Amino acid sequence: MTDFLTHCRSVVGDAFVLDAPADMAPFLTDWRGRFTGKALAVLRPATVEQVAALVRACAQWRVPLVPQGGNTGLVLGSVPDAGGGAVVLSLARLNAIRQVDPINRTMTVDAGCILQQVQEAAAAEGCLFPLSLAAEGSCTIGGNLSTNAGGTAVLRYGNTRELCLGLEVVTPQGEIWSGLRGLRKDNTGYDLRDLFIGAEGTLGIITGAVLKLYPQPKASITALAALPSPTHALQLLNLMQDHCGSSLTGFELMSQYCLNLVAQQFPSLPKPFAAQHPQYVLMELSSSESEQHAVGLLENAIGAALDRDIVSDAVVAASVAQSAGLWQLREHIPLAQAKAGKNIKHDISLPVSRIADFIAATGPLLEAAFPGCQLVCFGHLGDGNLHYNVAPPDGISNEDFLRNQDKVNRVVHDSVVGFGGSISAEHGIGALKRDELAHYKSPVELNMMRAIKAALDPLGIMNPGKVL
Repeated sequence: MTDFLTHCRSVVGDAFVLDAPADMAPFLTDWRGRFTGKALAVLRPATVEQVAALVRACAQWRVPLVPQGGNTGLVLGSVPDAGGGAVVLSLARLNAIRQVDPINRTMTVDAGCILQQVQEAAAAEGCLFPLSLAAEGSCTIGGNLSTNAGGTAVLRYGNTRELCLGLEVVTPQGEIWSGLRGLRKDNTGYDLRDLFIGAEGTLGIITGAVLKLYPQPKASITALAALPSPTHALQLLNLMQDHCGSSLTGFELMSQYCLNLVAQQFPSLPKPFAAQHPQYVLMELSSSESEQHAVGLLENAIGAALDRDIVSDAVVAASVAQSAGLWQLREHIPLAQAKAGKNIKHDISLPVSRIADFIAATGPLLEAAFPGCQLVCFGHLGDGNLHYNVAPPDGISNEDFLRNQDKVNRVVHDSVVGFGGSISAEHGIGALKRDELAHYKSPVELNMMRAIKAALDPLGIMNPGKVL
C-alpha cells in the first residue's frame, strides 16, 4: 500500500497522513474504551475536494474507509475493525461555519464543526440551534447527522434529521453531491438527504449541512418533580403537554437508583429532596414571551399535578445556577455509571404510552435471569427513548457479568420488540448492534437496505461491517 499512501500524502500533505501507531492511537479506540481497532493510516483532509480525492483513491486501491467525526459514538460505528486494512478518514479539519442566514433561519456548516461551536455561532446571531446532548463539546455535526442524534430537546424540536434542510456528500465514487439548499419545501424527486442521515457513513461521507435555526427563547425554566412510579410520570407528561403545549422542551425520567449513583460518585452535586422517591422527572419549559409567562405555566401545571396526587414533591429552579444544577443530575448519570464500573447498555425507544408497562415487565424478567442485577433506567420520556442499562449484582465483577451481554440483550430486546419498540433510539447500530439488527429486522427491510447499499457503494468500501 506504499503507492496508495504516497498518493494520499500528495493530496493532503505528509503531516495529515498518520501511520505511526502513537499518532493513530487516539482515532482507533471507541469512546467507551472497550475496543481498539487497527488501521493502515489516519487521513485528515481540510477541504471537501480533498475528501473526494481521498475517496477516489480508496476506490482505486480498494481500501476500505471509516469516516470519523468526534468519535463519541457508543456502538463502534466510528472506529475500524481489528483487520488493519482500512483507513480512518477524520473530518475534524473541516470545521468552518460557512454561512448564517438569520432571515431564512438557516446555518451552513462543515461536517467537522463541533456541536457546541454551532450552538454558539447561532446564539451570536440571536438564534437557537436546539440540538443538545452530553457530548456537545466534542461531537461533530457530521456525526450527529450520520447517527440521527437525539438529545434532550427532541420533544420540542425533533431529532437531528428534523433540524437539517440540506446536505453536501462525497459519494463512494468520490463525486461531490451538493444539496445545500435552505429550502423547507423541495418536492423534486427522491429525498437523497434522508438516505445519508442516519446511515452511519455506510453510503457516503457527509461533508456539509444546512441546519435549521429557531428564535432564542425569552426564558427557560427548569423543575424537578418526584413521583411514585413511571405510570405517574406518563400522567405528568400528559398534564404538562395539556397545560404548556409546545413550551415543554424537555422531559427526562430518572429513577432513584440513578440519583443514588450520581450522589455516590459526585457528592458535591445538589440533593433537591430530603426524602427519596421511586422516580423523578426533570422538566424544562421555554417561553417566547417572558420569564413570568414560563414560571406561570410551570407553577400552574405543577400545582394541578400535586392536587391530583400525580406528583409527590417538586422544586422549581429560581436561577440559572439552580437550573444548571438540576440538569447536572441528569447529565452526570452516564458519568457516574462509568466511574462505578461497566454495565450493559441499551438505547431503546417505545411508544410513549407503553413505557411504564415495559419497565414493569422487563425488570422482573432480568431479576429472574440475573438475580441481584441493578437497573439504571433513565432517558427522554417525552419522546419515548430510554437508556435502560443493566449493572452487575453486588459481588460480581464487571468482566464476569459482561460475559452475559448476549443473554441480557436478548431479554431486553425481546421485551422492547414485544412492546412495539426499537432496539436503537439515537445511538445507531454500528458494529455493536449489527447482529441484533439482523435478528429483529424483517427480511424485507434488510433486503431493501442491502439493495440501497449495493447500489450506492458497490465496492463495499464505505464503513464496512457497520449496520449491515
